[in-house]
Amino acid sequence: MAGIFDFKKEYKELYLPKTTPSIVDVPEILFIMVGGEGNPNTSQTYKDAVETLFGLSYSIKMNKMHGTRPNGYFDYVVPPLEGLWYIRDGRLDDSYNGVTIVDKDKLCWQSMIRLPEFVTQEIFEDAKYALGKKKPQLDLSIAQFCTYTEGLCAQILHIGSYDDEPATIMNLQEFIKKSGYINDISYARKHHEIYLNDPRKTAPEKLKTVIRHPVKKSL
Repeated sequence: MAGIFDFKKEYKELYLPKTTPSIVDVPEILFIMVGGEGNPNTSQTYKDAVETLFGLSYSIKMNKMHGTRPNGYFDYVVPPLEGLWYIRDGRLDDSYNGVTIVDKDKLCWQSMIRLPEFVTQEIFEDAKYALGKKKPQLDLSIAQFCTYTEGLCAQILHIGSYDDEPATIMNLQEFIKKSGYINDISYARKHHEIYLNDPRKTAPEKLKTVIRHPVKKSL
């Protein structure tokens, strides 16, 4: 893996925070995004979204095998899966912070994987075409090529089961308050999680998840 660019290692402040909370200013980042709703543990829609995201990500990465590399291409490790989360319970709830246990069937999500800066709309469409030939069962029209600027946030590393996140989030919220900020979660700025492990291959107690909440200075 020597010489291969790893976003997690190059941007440790974004992907490898400590288990104590911190403030970070997240710049504009390029992503593949797929939105949907439903329980991520049981929803076929969520499973298809993740398969689509990784399929497209690896199709773009493997441009190096096709002879005609895009301008600015560099070899890299595909970044981790991320998710923006909110809920819909008869109406859109823009205050979901990950603490309150909810009916997971009502969860809404925007799943995403970071892209290198050399990726263009044309490269993205070429990847969709290539993946569509390999996996025609996937509806690739749901995938979006877009930028997302998160801005000022507080974040923390959670180690353990996803169901145990509320205690870590409460720690994060207390830090936000004591540090002179207020939580700025809204429909535009959502509860954000970055999954550093594959839950299919990692024991629940060893899972590592970056939890990030948008903030703004208190008045």
